[in-house]
Amino acid sequence: MTRLATAWAIFQGLLIEALPFLLLGVTIAGLARWMVPQSAWVRRLPRNPLLAPIVGALLGFALPACECGNVPVARRLLASGAPLGTGFGFLFAAPVLNPIVLASTWAAFPDKTWLLWARPAGAFAIALALSALLGLIPESRLLQAALLEERRLSQPLSSLGLLERRTGMVGVGPARPERQSQTTALAPHELLSHSIREFLSLLTLLVLGSALAAVVQTWLPRSWLLALGSAPTLSVLALMLLALVVSVCSSVDAFLALGFAAQVTPGALLAFLLLGPVVDLKLAGLFTVLLTPRAIAITSLAASLMVLLIGQWVNLIQI
Repeated sequence: MTRLATAWAIFQGLLIEALPFLLLGVTIAGLARWMVPQSAWVRRLPRNPLLAPIVGALLGFALPACECGNVPVARRLLASGAPLGTGFGFLFAAPVLNPIVLASTWAAFPDKTWLLWARPAGAFAIALALSALLGLIPESRLLQAALLEERRLSQPLSSLGLLERRTGMVGVGPARPERQSQTTALAPHELLSHSIREFLSLLTLLVLGSALAAVVQTWLPRSWLLALGSAPTLSVLALMLLALVVSVCSSVDAFLALGFAAQVTPGALLAFLLLGPVVDLKLAGLFTVLLTPRAIAITSLAASLMVLLIGQWVNLIQI
């Protein structure tokens, strides 16, 4: 009964912590869908493979939400026809490159100046690398089916034919006029209905992810992981696993890390602060509204490898 009570408390804490940011993300995505016609802002986004993820990452400064809130915003970007690099750059970098997270990191570690620049720099590098890697995968094998269909509806006919856009031929539903799909904003009641459905869908996934994280946290004591904190390589791996299990929001993870910062290596501390905003148990369900299972697996493995290398490098130079 004690473990069940602990798991329930952890589950409630994760859910209550993430809900405001999820709601904020859905609200931002809905406002963007309503206020700005799709073609007006999509055309202004750079298509260059390098510039696109940079612009997406820098959007995090203007949209202060953690990783849960960033998922619906990134989905809206991709569904509106934005470059893949922009959507993924925002998705992976914005959980760290936003004022709230930067301020919380500074508040938790005012004496570790190296961490104040290493964390955003590492998050930026990881976002660029993941965007480049996922850009090599065809969209049909990368994006979730419903998102892929929405994205194709936003493309001009010069880029995709009617058959590819699934807009009415071969018995898949009536065609939608291109001008209306790209320039007409939703009516307020349609916007509200769409946002509520999106919020409830993401909430279901968030509940499942939080429950999984709570169960794993309860039956996997943190003391086992922190016992490895002094070993250069094992400490990085242990803190990466801890970040995956704890699934704490990026807005407050620095304060959690403060509790064990003195017992672990610098590279392990940085690894904890870098991996959690990109990959954790709580995000596993949310990512299913964006990516295919194969793409989620590739993202998780690539992000983990990059974080391991960064953590090892920091331990070698001993900042």
